[in-house]
Amino acid sequence: MAASILRRSLLIPRCRAGDVAALHSGPSRRRAQAPEPIASGRRAGNCPAGERGVAPWVAVVGLEIHAQISSNSKLFSGSQVQFAAPPNSLVSFFDASLPGTLPALNRRCVEAAVMTGLALNCSINKKSLFDRKHYFYADLPAGYQITQQRLPVAVNGSLSYSLCVGGKKNQMVTRTVRIKQIQLEQDSGKSLHDDIRSQTLIDLNRAGVGLMEVVMEPDMSSGEEAAAAVRELQLILQTLGSSQAIMAEGQLRVDANVSVHHPGEAYGVRTEVKNINSARFLARAIDYEIQRQIKELENGGTVMNETRAFDYKLGCTIPMRDKEGKQDYRFMPEPNLPPLILYDTKSLPANTNHQQVVNIDWIRERLPDLPSVRRVKLVEQYGILPEHSFTLLNEDGLMEFFENVVRQTQMNPKKVIGWILNDMLGYLKQYNLKVKESPVSSLFLADLLNLLERGTISSSAANQVLEELWKGEGKTPLQIVKEKKLGLIQDQQELEQICQAVMEGHQEEVMEIKKGNQKVLNKLIGLVQRTTRGRADPVLVKQILEKRLSQ
Repeated sequence: MAASILRRSLLIPRCRAGDVAALHSGPSRRRAQAPEPIASGRRAGNCPAGERGVAPWVAVVGLEIHAQISSNSKLFSGSQVQFAAPPNSLVSFFDASLPGTLPALNRRCVEAAVMTGLALNCSINKKSLFDRKHYFYADLPAGYQITQQRLPVAVNGSLSYSLCVGGKKNQMVTRTVRIKQIQLEQDSGKSLHDDIRSQTLIDLNRAGVGLMEVVMEPDMSSGEEAAAAVRELQLILQTLGSSQAIMAEGQLRVDANVSVHHPGEAYGVRTEVKNINSARFLARAIDYEIQRQIKELENGGTVMNETRAFDYKLGCTIPMRDKEGKQDYRFMPEPNLPPLILYDTKSLPANTNHQQVVNIDWIRERLPDLPSVRRVKLVEQYGILPEHSFTLLNEDGLMEFFENVVRQTQMNPKKVIGWILNDMLGYLKQYNLKVKESPVSSLFLADLLNLLERGTISSSAANQVLEELWKGEGKTPLQIVKEKKLGLIQDQQELEQICQAVMEGHQEEVMEIKKGNQKVLNKLIGLVQRTTRGRADPVLVKQILEKRLSQ
């Protein structure tokens, strides 16, 4: 019934200049004029000083990350959680904050938070508390959010992540950021702005969806570090299944706190860049904000303690609201929820119904291998490079695809990885497809690599077969080889005649090789391959050419 009452989007007039802002999403939703983007070739982090000869600048970056918990229902109500459902179709009486409704804690959300805390090396509080955080937005019907401000479910953890040095994939360093806390809280609804009609529509489908807020200490100094940390956290959440963490769907949203200061001095005034939903945009937003603050300070200005938004089209941050006067959220204990009590094996009371409690040790024992462990196993098991293991895990489903191919082919995994990362991944990016959407199955690719490994086709012919497989016509690699006549030439006499003809048609190259320029030999091999349409064995061609050139 609540869903039918609220199915029509709530209509709230947009406040104009000079109007009293009543029931509106507040100044945080204002659109401000964007400043000119700062053109700077300097990298964030330890930034060089200006022309005044002062010490270089040091940037400080901390993150607050909201991850939507992967659950069928909301944190305190039984309403379904579904992306892109019709507006206000998934709203219970409690979500709409109707009088007399009470919260009922979702066990799945608690388990997801504990699982995430354990994976991030946190201490799990056996007793945690819920609080009300008061603020007034149109998409927050109750006028407060239920969160965990005083005593969160998990504290004092750490996250290790790796990033490339100087943009070189084969030079990676591992760094660690401290996790201050992980807390459970409700999401708000969504405000949909209609600029044409100067009005704001409210969709409460998201109101009450369970969130984990992961608060990272300010241990980073650049956008590149922050993006690497978020990508690693995203992989961990997806591995655990505690969150799908799809940033494009708003399931992982990042707020970045940024400041700059000179070494040895106190931290500078920080700004907060809100609601970034892409790792790439996060890096750009932080690096821009660092350079903006440095330019402001070097020109004699001051950095305001304010909230900003990142405009990805302009490539810059724009002001939303100032935070000079600290907002009073009037935190208070949530009177309708008792303390959240968790147990371990030692403290679990006898004869307890396991469906009614959350056992920390039970969850710990069932943790899957985390991405860092899986990378090590990939390197040790298949002999691939560490940077290749990162690519396999970063692309959803690519590691499973690689392992399926390895199981079904006789080719060395070190060779297989080249076909996966260079050819398969190249096609996927070219057609903007996910691994699971690939028209080339792991079985077909394995069959193709087996033909190559057995010497049935050459590598250039294998590329032609792969191109045909991408058309998705359902033909097997062997069928394509037979139809296109791509099999290697088995008649050595025929191959010798082709090599002789190529040499006779390219006497200048032959003379260069005889003078000692062996690099030109590769050109002759390529010409033979072109003549045979990739059907010649390059090793055999080289042997024939070398023999005839020495005569």
